[in-house]
Amino acid sequence: MKSFLNSDFLLENEYSRILYHEYASDMPIIDYHNHLSPKMLAEDTKFDNLSQVWLDGDHYKWRAMRTLGISEKYITGEATDKEKFDKWAYTVPYTLRNPLYHWTHLELQRYFNISEPLSQVNASSIYERANEELKKDNYSCRGLISKMNVEFLCTTEDPTDTLQHHKILAKSNFTTKVSTAFRPDNAIIIEADGFVNYIELLSEVSGTTINNFVTLCDALEKRIAYFHSHGCRIADHGLSHMYYTSFNENDINTIVEKRLSNKTISGDDMNTFKCAVLLFLSGKYHQYGWIQQFHLGALRNNNHRMLTQLGPNTGWDSIGDWLQAEKLSKFLNHLDTNNQLCKTIIYNLNPRDNEVMASMVGNFNDGSVRGKIQFGSGWWFLDQKDGMEKQMNALSNIGLLSCFIGMLTDSRSFLSFPRHEYFRRILCNLIGRDIANGELPNDTKWLGKMVQDISYNNAKEYFNI
Repeated sequence: MKSFLNSDFLLENEYSRILYHEYASDMPIIDYHNHLSPKMLAEDTKFDNLSQVWLDGDHYKWRAMRTLGISEKYITGEATDKEKFDKWAYTVPYTLRNPLYHWTHLELQRYFNISEPLSQVNASSIYERANEELKKDNYSCRGLISKMNVEFLCTTEDPTDTLQHHKILAKSNFTTKVSTAFRPDNAIIIEADGFVNYIELLSEVSGTTINNFVTLCDALEKRIAYFHSHGCRIADHGLSHMYYTSFNENDINTIVEKRLSNKTISGDDMNTFKCAVLLFLSGKYHQYGWIQQFHLGALRNNNHRMLTQLGPNTGWDSIGDWLQAEKLSKFLNHLDTNNQLCKTIIYNLNPRDNEVMASMVGNFNDGSVRGKIQFGSGWWFLDQKDGMEKQMNALSNIGLLSCFIGMLTDSRSFLSFPRHEYFRRILCNLIGRDIANGELPNDTKWLGKMVQDISYNNAKEYFNI
């Protein structure tokens, strides 16, 4: 029997071990999509205790604790940091076979050199030991990132953001390159309660009076130019599904004018507007030489009672089941036909659609750029062993795994970077298993290069780092 989470964790055979230890493990990390706080990075924030760096904002852990029947007082409520940690420690043994169990202990090992499984029994000891480490200078936000050999990371900001913290980082001595991604969801989700107020803010920040579709596009283009001038080269969108329909400018102007006057618009109007804005934005991304990302498939804000109480991104989202293929095809085809299709990464949240997405990206890989259209790594509910293997198997069966740009954290946590190790171990084991089964040749030099490409080199080339 293997010991838990030893150096050969997830590596089933000698080929997997060679691929990981000799080729993958020491590659730097390119984390091209996350939700880390630029403010905390700019200020190089230090944490008073393990709860602050580990539990704050982590809705993965919060969902597990709620499932176990733990009161919200100990999750997002008024309990002390130590009380919250104790409740998390109590929860951990109940997360067996959930990826949280692996992530928890990888993070304890990699950042704090703590190897014993966390439980209610040793909670106080582990809390005190970790807190002592957090007092050290190299345990600030930047220090935690440097520990994981992160070469590049990309946070995610709204078009109205001033990027003041990125300006500070650009002038700092932080060795990790930090950039941002342009995330215009608030300008796209026209049915949102705060849409009109948001447009007023966008008007103010852009210096453009927005009263129709044309002026909205003007404002967004100004913000794209502003982000570009501060090093942004990536856009990101969190959508339930892609939108595509025929329209003309007058139709869209009417829809925007009605919505800004707080008049009711139809579901068809909403979809038409979203299509028009997305096509405009994608055209601009191509013009500026950016890369666009589409995270598709989340059914958000399901529990309205708790959403009202705690707000979004607090653990009330799940996997949606929309039909994805047809609209996505028409959207990408429109851009391709008009020579406006830039490098594109498509992430899928419903494993039912893995083969749909893997085959879709092949329709628009035209030979102009290696891996131009990417089927992104398993994300959110799928960034675990089974989800990652299914995504890579679908990509292998239908496309070229060798051109894959690999893993990202998509996290708000400064302790999340061992997920790259987790991914690399799973990747190496997938390939090592095929070698052992005689399905791939025992050419570890070539396969090792492939592993290094997926772990690091492909992303470095793709994002021009």
